[in-house]
Amino acid sequence: MSTLPAPPPAEAPLEALLPPPGGTLAPDAVLDRFVSFASGAGLTLYPHQEEAILQLLDGRHVVLSTPTGSGKSLVATFLHFKAMAEGRRSFYTCPIKALVNEKFFDLCRLFGPENVGMMTGDAAVNRDAPIVCCTAEILMNLSVRDGAARLDVVMDEFHYYGDKERGVAWQVPLLALPDATFLLM
Repeated sequence: MSTLPAPPPAEAPLEALLPPPGGTLAPDAVLDRFVSFASGAGLTLYPHQEEAILQLLDGRHVVLSTPTGSGKSLVATFLHFKAMAEGRRSFYTCPIKALVNEKFFDLCRLFGPENVGMMTGDAAVNRDAPIVCCTAEILMNLSVRDGAARLDVVMDEFHYYGDKERGVAWQVPLLALPDATFLLM
């Protein structure tokens, strides 16, 4: 008896769950669609993920300090999904270019390459996309230029906040973006 190969994963599965351009989703629909995506991917949310997602859905800032491998990226993905479903931009930032590059490709697979951009000190790709992956210093500069921006921001590797040489790149956006929702991991 032969086995059929598994079907390829859906291209940009989260993009398919977003409203049409110019449309938005109500909070309940955002949550339902994201949980449906997670379930369809064979994932069951841990209690800390559920709590963080509900807080973000309510517009609250979240500090997610859990061990590596505990699902912080899924919560970050939710924040990007929520932002797009509400017609807003979101940023993923961290101090390491290699991690920015990795996250860029991960988010392209989930949301489609036309919806994801990347900005580092070396290069910029699709900089006006609804989701932008960038180094912390790029976000700091953007926040100083446009502090009125309404964004959702994922700050990965947040322990750099206390770094005497680079910590300012995390501190400035927290102060300069009063209308942003932050997920600090």
